[in-house]
Amino acid sequence: MSVSEDGKEKSDRRSRSFRDVDLRAVAPFVALLLLLIVGALVNPNFISINNLANVATRSAFIAIIAVGATFVISAGDLDLSVGSMVAFVASLMILLMNSGTITDPALMLVTAIVFTVIAGSLCGLANGLITTVGKIEPFIATLGTMGVYRGLTTWLSQGGAITLREPQLQSMYRPAYFGTIFGVPVPIIVIIAVTCVAAFILYRTRYGRHVTAVGSNRDVAKYSGIAVNRVRTIAFVIQGLCVAIAVLLYVPRLGSTSATTGMMWELQAITAVVVGGTALKGGAGRVWGTICGAFILELVGNIMLLSNFISEYLIGAIQGAIIIIAMLVQRSLMRQR
Repeated sequence: MSVSEDGKEKSDRRSRSFRDVDLRAVAPFVALLLLLIVGALVNPNFISINNLANVATRSAFIAIIAVGATFVISAGDLDLSVGSMVAFVASLMILLMNSGTITDPALMLVTAIVFTVIAGSLCGLANGLITTVGKIEPFIATLGTMGVYRGLTTWLSQGGAITLREPQLQSMYRPAYFGTIFGVPVPIIVIIAVTCVAAFILYRTRYGRHVTAVGSNRDVAKYSGIAVNRVRTIAFVIQGLCVAIAVLLYVPRLGSTSATTGMMWELQAITAVVVGGTALKGGAGRVWGTICGAFILELVGNIMLLSNFISEYLIGAIQGAIIIIAMLVQRSLMRQR
């Protein structure tokens, strides 16, 4: 091979690498920057620190749930039950706090938090075992558990709402969502903490490498000695844990749940993951991109509220269009390989 041909081959490899890796990783942040510019042009108040902090705070639920979805999707699976799981776990938490089984409010709150984390993890474990041990497609398995969790929530609430009735618990728990630490809202700190831990697990641990390997090719991963079903099940448990953390922020905000709580959150979480650059077919996960995707969804809604160009009632339609566009972009990049 001549020197010129060798140089051309190296140049082509660098070009392909830029298109396939760097562009997909950077694209969500470029889109976020463009949205910030558009928002500033639409309304000068959009770019204020208070508004952006409020947007980030409101995106906490979807952002944290989407972090868990990044693991599930990176492993080649899908979880459609997260919205129903939020409603179910939050209902259990409020019912426990209303039970009065522990008279000390502080101890009751700690117990409820631990219970919520365990409940969310067990729900995720159930999804994982049904999918792996039951050998059911994750789409069907989590579609079924979505109905189960939503139905149980309706039964627990008797078709109405479940409201936190203890005033002491309400006042003690309220800062978990409305409080600040050094001027930074608590939900934003939780988002950063959860994402840092998730990024470390996905990028710096053996389990994270196994998740990517399983999502890329399960047969190859299995022949390489990776416990494929265990990796997939743990991913679902991580999803359930992230749902529980989101519930811990959701309950102090509204102090009430119903059968409609978390409706369509699964669509928003999947959209955030895909917009963030994670391949829906698995094999590649970008945690920080997922957070960026969650912010983008909330910013789109915020811009629609602050402008008169598009009705705020079309937010769901816009989010659905975003995931379609994101998938088309991903497919286009894959074809350029």
